[in-house]
Amino acid sequence: MNAPTHIWHRPVSYKTRPTGTFHETARTTFARSYPETPHSLRHTLGHHPLLELEALAGLAEQLPETSIEYNRGDVPIGVTGKPGATGLTIGETIRQVAKAESWAVLKNVEQAPAYRALLTDLLNELQEEIAAKTGALLTPQAFIFISSPNAVTPYHFDPEHNILLQVKGTKVMTQFPAGDPQFAPDTAHESYYTGGPRELIWDDAYMDAARPFSLGPGDAVYVPVMAPHFVRNGPSSSISLSITWRSTWSYGESDARAFNHVLRGCGFDPKAPARWPASNRPKAFAYRALRKLGLVRRD
Repeated sequence: MNAPTHIWHRPVSYKTRPTGTFHETARTTFARSYPETPHSLRHTLGHHPLLELEALAGLAEQLPETSIEYNRGDVPIGVTGKPGATGLTIGETIRQVAKAESWAVLKNVEQAPAYRALLTDLLNELQEEIAAKTGALLTPQAFIFISSPNAVTPYHFDPEHNILLQVKGTKVMTQFPAGDPQFAPDTAHESYYTGGPRELIWDDAYMDAARPFSLGPGDAVYVPVMAPHFVRNGPSSSISLSITWRSTWSYGESDARAFNHVLRGCGFDPKAPARWPASNRPKAFAYRALRKLGLVRRD
């Protein structure tokens, strides 16, 4: 995992920040719950022209291959490795999403100037609340998910602070407690931060602790760093926009996890990093030192 290199450079004051997408009540809820509590929000993104199917198909056909992923959507909640392909191209998958039985994700769409401007506007609305809790907003990124009816995004976790905005269709995101080894063992975190997969092993018993969030157009949900979750699409095709960012804390947590991987390889049974607001600085600095010396690989 690379150290933070992209810092948000557009601070705004309370008097000048935009108010067009997240209502004041949504920002109040976000401020109270961020960064560790999942919660629902409302947005007014609506039928944005950049988020229509043809615009997304055209974007996907221009993005580098490393920035697109599309797989079968008719899969179980738990999978081992990536689901199989459908045989369609990414453009065909998006244009035919209503019948393609697939899900697709366009990664780092901020590579395209228009989408970068959209991400900037959205995060500027929340920057004051973010900075008050976790400091500088680092590595802002955006991802767009296009899913067929009833498609499943399998059980996994992600390293970013994340807000998923539902634009078209419906879905249910089911979350589980972040940092709890019952739902994602420490070794899974350590593997991920040293180059392993984000998919997790599923157990039906986990549903006793599930927290489902039903999403329709105008709904959004906040996902804490590394909170395990899966997504099941509704009966129509779906478009969702995910806006993400990192923090000094999240990078410290990831590097501490990677350092624990090193320790485990030496025969130790290391203690898991602490969740926010605790600091994981010693282990994070140790791992960064090892990386700087070339003693561990840089993912």
